[in-house]
Amino acid sequence: MTDAAARAAELRRILERANHAYYVLDRPEMSDAEYDRIFQELLELERTHAELRTPDSPTRRIGAEPSPAFQKHRHLVPMLSLANAFSAEALTAWEERNARLVPEVVGAGYTLEVKIDGAAVSLTYEDGVFVTGATRGNGIEGENVTPNLQTVLDVPLKLQGGGWPQKMEVRGEVYLSKSRFAQLNREREQAGEPPFANPRNAAAGALRQLDPKITRARRLRIFCFHVEAPGQKLPFDTQHDLLEQLGRWGFPVEPNHALVPDLPAAHAEITRLEALLPTLDYGADGVVVKVNPRALHAELGTVGDREPRWAIARKFAPEVQVTKLLDIRINVGRTGALNPYAVLEPVEIGGATVSQAALHNADLIAAKDIRIGDWVEVTRAGEVIPQVLGPVRERRTGEERPFVMPEKCPVCGSRVEHPQDEVMTYCPNVSCPGRVLEGIVYFASRGAMDIRGLGYERVRALLHAEFIENVADLYDRDRVSLARLLTLDGFAEKSAQQLLAAIDASKSRPLSTLLFALGIRHVGAAGAKLLARHFGSMSRLAKAAAEDIGTIRGIGPAIAEAVAGFFAEPRNRKLIARLEKLGLTMTEPSAAAGEGGGPLAGQTYVITGTLPSLSRTKAQELIEAAGGHVTDNVSKKTTAVVMGADAGSKLEKARALRVPVIDEAELLRRASGKQ
Repeated sequence: MTDAAARAAELRRILERANHAYYVLDRPEMSDAEYDRIFQELLELERTHAELRTPDSPTRRIGAEPSPAFQKHRHLVPMLSLANAFSAEALTAWEERNARLVPEVVGAGYTLEVKIDGAAVSLTYEDGVFVTGATRGNGIEGENVTPNLQTVLDVPLKLQGGGWPQKMEVRGEVYLSKSRFAQLNREREQAGEPPFANPRNAAAGALRQLDPKITRARRLRIFCFHVEAPGQKLPFDTQHDLLEQLGRWGFPVEPNHALVPDLPAAHAEITRLEALLPTLDYGADGVVVKVNPRALHAELGTVGDREPRWAIARKFAPEVQVTKLLDIRINVGRTGALNPYAVLEPVEIGGATVSQAALHNADLIAAKDIRIGDWVEVTRAGEVIPQVLGPVRERRTGEERPFVMPEKCPVCGSRVEHPQDEVMTYCPNVSCPGRVLEGIVYFASRGAMDIRGLGYERVRALLHAEFIENVADLYDRDRVSLARLLTLDGFAEKSAQQLLAAIDASKSRPLSTLLFALGIRHVGAAGAKLLARHFGSMSRLAKAAAEDIGTIRGIGPAIAEAVAGFFAEPRNRKLIARLEKLGLTMTEPSAAAGEGGGPLAGQTYVITGTLPSLSRTKAQELIEAAGGHVTDNVSKKTTAVVMGADAGSKLEKARALRVPVIDEAELLRRASGKQ
């Protein structure tokens, strides 16, 4: 195999994995800028060496396959992606290419539209009524998420006016506003849940929820910008008129779109819009430039099966700084994953000093050819997470060193494992100090067992003193007692008693919380609840085969195999047995309550403010254990709002809708079944 062929094969593998992580798993592993760089390199290789282009190349694909958890929906017309222009010169070159095919494009006018940073969807209407909503999926087929899109209040269920085709598909971008994103993260932190990474991921994840109530609670919005109606006459001849017509039919259209007569005017307007974008309450990363007369769209056609020639995204690069990559080190995560990260000469980016940056995995380091000692370009993905974009090759001296993933765990020395179907390398030693530290901190974190006061420093102190070796030792009073805690630096009698009380209180957490806290690979909070409610007890789950676990709606093969594998490990079974002996809850009360059971069965509650003694997580567990449900939004169907100190807008909405408002004492009374 030639060097070019080997490089192309490697890039295809990286891009396909990234597509799957982004579109199917909702867990992006690289920034848009990184993806674009790798994609452009592969595209250039295939242009230079035509024989390297394969039928399964990501350059022929538009996305990834839809999730099997949803029914598939075939789009009336494929949803194509857009080519990118990162400079005014690239935009000019785009017009020149089009003019060689269709000279009339010069001076025909362009419609400029703000490029929303969200999740692309299609909305199908028949006789003016919304019938189907779908994600983009692979561009040909998406996921039917109609119930979720019906919760987006911007989506018209019945069109206004008239003149629409009998059947048409409207394209749009679903997004989460910046203000709502900030509010959601505040609420999640108060509830002991991890914050969302960015608005786009939160919006995309909301669309793929199995429960539309969760989607509705996110309060998604949408902007629409395109119509497809094969074989039918549309009542507009230009892209600008299309946007105006969408508005008349009742669709929300981004208000800053503009019609310009030619490319020089487009350049000037793009400069104005670039300054405007940071002031908007929704994420936007560029401007889409579209040839205005729709008659020219058909003449220009598409580039392969991927992108239209008549539209291009003029994208704006994030702030990028160049600094020295001093070293690549390894952090061992709670699952044993070896996570490489960059140690950088400190540099200021977007008002923050950056000295470390994520590198994700060895494949990405190799794909970007990052070497220790390189000068590298660094940005902050989503204006938060530092990312290394790539090396500045022209500044190399020859002393740079390629990174090689270690054959042994840098913490415990165990020989590492690299599963054939996974990108990550793992330390298999469950007793590895790196895994143990991260695992115990995760176990005690908010959203898991919620042991207040047990963070990294105290876990390190307990491990260093050899008071604990695993999470079960936390509950063993022969190992973690008041007398022993008082021998450690940083503990006074009051703080030691508070920690012991928090540890004891965590014993009552339900099975779903314990499963999540154990950190079983691939098992998140939602998956843990599905498992706990289906099996009801730890003993039943421990005996289940992967085939039985995989039959649960919402539990895929990877989760099923991981859970079965966890319980097949003798050390894990021994840990569970010890936790049970130490008094932890091994059942799911809400599963016992069942459908129609429990004093709060069929009731829905909203929690607002700070309760006197219950954390938000514990209050939710109490309600669910009694058969009830907890949501974020107040509606006429809400049974009651549980009010604590500093209650916010939910209290006002409850009063406006005449929904009962109760305090913690009343909630405890109701949950106990007392009349």
